[in-house]
Amino acid sequence: MKGLILCAGKGSRLYPFTLNHPKTLIPVANTPILQSCIEKLTEQGIVEIGIVIHSSQESLIREQFGLGESMGVIITYIYQNEARGVSDAVKQAQAFIGQEAFLLLLGDNLISDRLTELKMDVEERGSQASLLLAEVAKPQEYGIAEVWDNRIVKLEEKPRSPLTKLAVLGAYAFHSSIFEAVNSIVPSARGEYEITDAIQWLIDHNLPVTYHVTEKHNMDVGTMERWLEANRNMLDEGSGSSKVMIHQNVILDNCIIVEPVSIDRNCVLKDCKIGPYVSISTGSHIENCELENCIILSGVHLKHIAHSLKDTIIGYRSVIAGLRVMEEVKDN
Repeated sequence: MKGLILCAGKGSRLYPFTLNHPKTLIPVANTPILQSCIEKLTEQGIVEIGIVIHSSQESLIREQFGLGESMGVIITYIYQNEARGVSDAVKQAQAFIGQEAFLLLLGDNLISDRLTELKMDVEERGSQASLLLAEVAKPQEYGIAEVWDNRIVKLEEKPRSPLTKLAVLGAYAFHSSIFEAVNSIVPSARGEYEITDAIQWLIDHNLPVTYHVTEKHNMDVGTMERWLEANRNMLDEGSGSSKVMIHQNVILDNCIIVEPVSIDRNCVLKDCKIGPYVSISTGSHIENCELENCIILSGVHLKHIAHSLKDTIIGYRSVIAGLRVMEEVKDN
């Protein structure tokens, strides 16, 4: 079985952070989303991984992941230079996948569940596709599954009036028959080749499609709010029994650390209160600041921020000094 990760999206809802930086490289608890996706596939013994990218993303992704040597995998880069939907991205990978089954991950999703059951459905149980589903609060933002008698009968992408709250998460297992499906569908009303339409094609042709419902944290890191939420969830999971993850070469001078936090290498902090739920990326210098529920990207310099900075993402190589954060004034 091979693996496929789709990373060609622009990440426009995360502008300006993704204007010059691929969305799949943004960190959650100081781990790039793409790295988490690769690790999720290697858990299943998958070492041949295709990554679908836009050509403009190649240099930054290759700089960080190369051909997979550092992670013990073999990466093949596949190009999708027009944003024409998930099914179109899968279509671009047909030559790489060949006749094999494969696990598909969306590169802006963090999946907590192991993918063992999906893999077994397709490799051992005769399914042509297997999906991971979860109940969500805002089903209008997802592909939604309608299930009867433990069978998926209908899938609909971002419905205005969803019939259920069962969302299709960004993890799938497919038999190679999915390529007949993605080559048979037409663009949706929003002009994209939807993966939900391709799976519906399988269902309509009486090919077995199975699913598993998870209650674990699974995040589509597509907006600022979801990015902060994913960061909180990842920090809560921690590393073993510790929820304070600080690189050994970080310098802390007169600082209070409130778990959970993650502080990456080459950071210097002085006279700060950090946490809870703060990630600080590599090479950042922070002095005389209080941070709570924040993501600080790499190379940031913060100094003398009046009042606590909360629910905030600070972009790459930002320099901010002497900022006064206005407090909300409420009428009595």
